[in-house]
Amino acid sequence: SNLMGTKFTVYDNGTNPSKNLGALLEESTMRQELAAVCYETNVLGFKGPRKMTVVIPGMNMTFERVPVRPQNEQESLVSRWQNNSMDNLIELHNKAPVWNDDTQSYVLNFHGRVTQASVKNFQIVHDNDPDYIVMQFGRIAEDIFTLDFNYPMCALQAFAIGLSSFDSKLACE
Repeated sequence: SNLMGTKFTVYDNGTNPSKNLGALLEESTMRQELAAVCYETNVLGFKGPRKMTVVIPGMNMTFERVPVRPQNEQESLVSRWQNNSMDNLIELHNKAPVWNDDTQSYVLNFHGRVTQASVKNFQIVHDNDPDYIVMQFGRIAEDIFTLDFNYPMCALQAFAIGLSSFDSKLACE
C-alpha cells in the first residue's frame, strides 16, 4: 500500500522488474499486476462507508486475463486509472449503501450472506450494471467474514481486495 493506506496493488508471484535492473528478464517471468484498490478518504468524517475503486485487467476474446506487466510506475494500474488510460482495464466501484433509520446504519442487500452491520461490508459492481455483484465482502461474526465473487474476478483478486479493507491507516477509517 501507499503511506496513507489508500492505494493497494495486488501482484502475482513473478519477478519484480526493478529488482533485476541489469538482467534481461523473460517477459513471462515478470510479475503481473492483478488488481489495484483505491480508497477515497471518507466524506462523512471517520464513520460511515468508504468509497472505493477497483481496477483489474480486462479479459480477451477467449476469456483470458490480459497481462499487465508494468515496467515503470506510469504503466501501473493505479497510474493508468489516475490518467484515465483504461484500455484493456475494468473499473469497478463499491455499491453505495443506503441509510436505514431502523438499524441506524448504512445497509446493502447481501441476500442473507452478511449478518452484521460493519463499515467493512461492501459490494463491488460495474457502473454499467449495478445489479450484477462482482464481489461482496461482509461480517457474519466478530472476526468472521464472507467473501463471494463472480466473473471477471478471480479468487486471488477477491481475497486481496477483501484483505485491503482491514488496513487501519488513518485516511481510510
